[in-house]
Amino acid sequence: MRLSHLVAVMAATALAISPAAADVSATGSFGERISISKSSVKNSQVVTVKGTGFDETVGLYLAYCVLPKKGQAPTPCGGGANMKGIGDASFWISSNAPPYAKGLVIPFKPGGRFTQKVSVSKRIGKFDCTKVKCAITVRSDHLREGDRTRDLFIPITFTKK
Repeated sequence: MRLSHLVAVMAATALAISPAAADVSATGSFGERISISKSSVKNSQVVTVKGTGFDETVGLYLAYCVLPKKGQAPTPCGGGANMKGIGDASFWISSNAPPYAKGLVIPFKPGGRFTQKVSVSKRIGKFDCTKVKCAITVRSDHLREGDRTRDLFIPITFTKK
C-alpha cells in the first residue's frame, strides 16, 4: 500500500512540474512577465497571452512576429500595424495613450496586467515560421520606439498535425 501511494505521489509531482503542464513565460528586467499555456501549437491556433507587472505608464505592443536579431524591434508581425484597433494578431496596450488612440488601445488592468487572445500561424507574410523563428512578442509602443528594454519573446513552434 505504501509503495503504491509513493508511486502515485511521484507521478503527480512529475506531472505538476513537467514542461507540458507548465506555463511558458518570459520575464523582463523590470519584473514584468508574459506567459502562455503552451508554445507548441497547431497552425492557425489562438493562444491566450497573460501579462503581469507591466509599468502602466509605458505603452506596449503585443504581437506574433518573426523573432528579431538581438537589439532590434520584432518585425514583421502578423496583423501588421493594427491601425484600426481590430484584428487578432497584434494589439496596442496602454493606459496613457495620446488622444488620437481612442478606440485603438486596450488599457492595462490594475497592476499592469492584461490578457489577450493572439492568433498564430505558420506564415507571417513571406516568412515560414517552420523555417524561421517566430514568437509572441512584447515591445514598447511607438512613443518609445527605440526602447528595447521592454522587449519580451516566447518562441512558438508548430506541431506536425
